[in-house]
Amino acid sequence: MAVCTEVRHELALIFVTGQTDAAEEVRKAFKAGVGFLRVVRRYWLEAFDEFAQHKEALRKRMHEPIPVQGHWLRQVVRGYVAYHAVPTNARALVAFRHHVTDLWRRTLRRRSQKDAMTWERMRRIVNAWLPPPRILHPWPDRRFAVKHPR
Repeated sequence: MAVCTEVRHELALIFVTGQTDAAEEVRKAFKAGVGFLRVVRRYWLEAFDEFAQHKEALRKRMHEPIPVQGHWLRQVVRGYVAYHAVPTNARALVAFRHHVTDLWRRTLRRRSQKDAMTWERMRRIVNAWLPPPRILHPWPDRRFAVKHPR
């Protein structure tokens, strides 16, 4: 099984209205002059290879204490967020944290036959160990607004 961690970037031109994502509604809003165009970056991980790697690593760490697993997963989530936390990518950050949480929950449930890992307990563990998803990088117009003395 070949693992590919290449991240493909795509620049997508989207039309932002406050309405729906239906194509016909977007066309009508564009003709009416409602909304604006925005260039956004979208990221894909080919075939979720990164999640497969995390799943294997969690299986190896299955019987380690929760604080040890939490410390490792905090590093994983921080690394992902440090790279992908650009404006307009908040949904991907939330989805990544949710998928990591679900992998961790399933791993913890396999530690014994007496499973007591409810979603409420898992939520407390995750909130204690994983950082919340947030946008770290500013918009390009703020990032490049540097005044050079001339």
